[in-house]
Amino acid sequence: EVQLVESGGGSVEAGGSLRLSCVGSGFHFDGADMGWFRQAPGKECELVSTIKIDGRTYYKMSVKGRFTISQDNATTTVYLQMNSLKPEDTAVYFCAALGNGDCGGQGTQVTVSS
Repeated sequence: EVQLVESGGGSVEAGGSLRLSCVGSGFHFDGADMGWFRQAPGKECELVSTIKIDGRTYYKMSVKGRFTISQDNATTTVYLQMNSLKPEDTAVYFCAALGNGDCGGQGTQVTVSS
């Protein structure tokens, strides 16, 4: 059974930082392209960042330069370091293997106050 458990969310003031973690199990983690998604209240799910098995990364334009995605295959964990947070980053954040879902799962809440 595929499981992805997100953690690390919280409430911070604008300009603050958080590091999200996502531990995966039940699939070949080191053979999967991974992504972070988010969904704000009343808005659609959106792709935030991806990391391919060859290390290539992608960032949504609005987070480029502020967020960094990384992956540790030894611990089957994908991270999202978020710096210079803005109120518009407020959302529930989810991780997923690309092509296998997006904003499902428990997610982790990120709230950024101005």
